[in-house]
Amino acid sequence: MLLRTTDPFRDLDRIAQQLMGTTNRPAVMPMDAWREGDRFVIEFDLPGVNTDSIDLDVERNVLTVRAERVARNGDWEPLASERPRGAFSRQLVLGDNLDLDRIEAAYADGVLRLVVPVAEKAKPRKIEISQSGSGRSERAELTA
Repeated sequence: MLLRTTDPFRDLDRIAQQLMGTTNRPAVMPMDAWREGDRFVIEFDLPGVNTDSIDLDVERNVLTVRAERVARNGDWEPLASERPRGAFSRQLVLGDNLDLDRIEAAYADGVLRLVVPVAEKAKPRKIEISQSGSGRSERAELTA
């Protein structure tokens, strides 16, 4: 007779590793995004990542961020290994109201900061309306 015990915590840990990643298979990079006036700001946490390993691509309206944190090489014995290693990737679908040709990127203190301006065509503007046929030359303004 075989007696098998189940450990619900082990099962929960296994599911959490599948969803959030492990050191062998990292999860997506954490991100914050907000709007400041006529621009959107996006920040990705990438501590310990070399600037040369960060790759930004825009195709149509999809922004792809790739980065890699390489493992140590050499003769050393790890005592703790909690920081994920390997390749990270994240894709964002950006709206048509953003100017994807003028994205600015900066990397400092382990944070990749992207600034995406709002496109000129998406900004509010005044449209002038003229009245015709009344003989008067009054003009009204309408905000689009």
